[in-house]
Amino acid sequence: MSDEWGIQPGYGDTLGQWHTTTDEARQALVRAMGDPPANAAELRVVRQSDRADMGAPGELRLEDGTALAIDRQLPPDVPLGYHTFHGRDMERAVRVIVSPGVCWPAPERTWGWGAQLYAVRSPESWGIGDLADLRRLAQWAKGLGAGCLLVNPLNAVAPVLSQQASPYSPTSRRFRNPLYLRIEQMPGAATLGAELESLAAVGRALNANPRIDRDALFRLKQQAFEKLWERFPGDPAFDRFRAEHGAALEQFAIYSTLAERYGADWRAWPAEYRHPDRAKTSFAAGAERRIAFHAWLQWQLDVQLAAASSELAMVQDLPIGFDPGGADAWAWQDLLAQGVSVGAPPDAYNMLGQDWGLPPLVPRKLRAAGYAPIIETIRAALRHAGGLRIDHVLGFFRLFWIPHGTGAKGGAYVEYRADEMLAILALESQRVGAFVVGEDLGTIDHTMRSRLAEHRVLSCRVVWFEQEPPERYSQLAMASVTTHDLPTIAGAWTGSDARGQREARLAVAADTEAQMHGRLMHVAGVPSDAPVEQVIEQTYAALARAPSAIVLAMLEDALAVEHRMNMPGTVDQWPNWSVALPGGIEALEASPLARKIAEKLTARHS
Repeated sequence: MSDEWGIQPGYGDTLGQWHTTTDEARQALVRAMGDPPANAAELRVVRQSDRADMGAPGELRLEDGTALAIDRQLPPDVPLGYHTFHGRDMERAVRVIVSPGVCWPAPERTWGWGAQLYAVRSPESWGIGDLADLRRLAQWAKGLGAGCLLVNPLNAVAPVLSQQASPYSPTSRRFRNPLYLRIEQMPGAATLGAELESLAAVGRALNANPRIDRDALFRLKQQAFEKLWERFPGDPAFDRFRAEHGAALEQFAIYSTLAERYGADWRAWPAEYRHPDRAKTSFAAGAERRIAFHAWLQWQLDVQLAAASSELAMVQDLPIGFDPGGADAWAWQDLLAQGVSVGAPPDAYNMLGQDWGLPPLVPRKLRAAGYAPIIETIRAALRHAGGLRIDHVLGFFRLFWIPHGTGAKGGAYVEYRADEMLAILALESQRVGAFVVGEDLGTIDHTMRSRLAEHRVLSCRVVWFEQEPPERYSQLAMASVTTHDLPTIAGAWTGSDARGQREARLAVAADTEAQMHGRLMHVAGVPSDAPVEQVIEQTYAALARAPSAIVLAMLEDALAVEHRMNMPGTVDQWPNWSVALPGGIEALEASPLARKIAEKLTARHS
């Protein structure tokens, strides 16, 4: 049972050991939360059919402006959405969020590919997989029988050097990264002629580098963006996009413009610009053209993402947090805890734990704000999406807060109102018809998974962690062999991943390598000296037998790649998020192993 601040008394780790929250940790977290919100608005989150008692008769003002007379109880058919209740003799209005209670249903027994878009290059790419490559990838996947495509987070990073590589530490979760734009498909590109072709030649030459050079890409694409923006005559569709996204887009564009002048971290800016309200008054009036430029880039990202998503159900990936010096932290700084960051406690795969460096929202302040950051973030992630994967969905229940300077062992869990945030998730999911997957790995108890299932949020089943065979996996789940933070099949089978961990000087349990090799032998039914391609094919044949709603294959496995995309706990020791798929999309299209995996997974329909 958590205390009045939501701080839990301790936690059980993945090895079955209990860790008690220390007095020092609790005191540090209380200080981090700051003063409780003053004059917080009343909030009620209800299920549509519950006929909630509002405590008094009054008027319910619906989000579309319609007024309904209420005699204490909400009617069973009150529309879904975000409304305001004005009760008779009540001092303050009550924000009422009416939810369907369950997310949009997932398709039955489908499968898809998991892709790191930056790694999936084509001959037309400028050194990085882009949204036109995503459309081609979706067409290829659909042709092999896939029903969906999971893509790494495409969120924005600050428009400065050096460029952030991790998709899971964005400057904003509400907007996207212009590096993913296909320049040739932007308005005015056809009129640039030789100017564009010279830039494109340099960009395509970057495909020869096995690593993604984001800084070189940023310099190059920024030149192209500037040339195109100079010639942009305006477009009513752009005007509508800006109006639709309103204050949030303008605020992000103001941040981006300020970041170009003063650096990515708003905490180091001149004092008059450190708060968005002051910056809007003191800065925005003299920088309209540049602010419009950053809004224009977001419009083009929206247009190209919509085109890519028209081919196949795109499953977007939502990071657990955002950069503490970035656009979202700037916008919501009054709701953030100070002097702490979010991470994960030590476990068998990383015995030092993890500090992700992400700032947490204070539960009381988040609720007092009517969950606006959660609503805006989920809505943005679901745009043009057929599904949504939420990284570390346990953050809806609790987050592991680490006081600065203590390391992960000095952290503790802080509880959130999962019932309310899951209700909002269900509402946004139903509005766009997109299913939801929650990455529920790590320290978890059975009640959390039960509550996720009650809201129709799919669980994750990962071969590396499951003791049961795939045939016994949950139906309400997305099943896969691995994730972006874990070894590929080839890396585990050959031992190269374990060697990489040792070279990176990570503290890993001694028997982890043998356990993973043995797990593959058991699941795939192969001898210890089987060729890696056979192991991959047979592992997916076994996974195809899972009754789970979705089975996911990784593109790295389709090419027997040994190198994992991210090694948690490393910075300079491993090229995280920066290694391209060998041969890119053309290698995938020609891969016999990719076709064999697809055949195994497509057969689960029959």
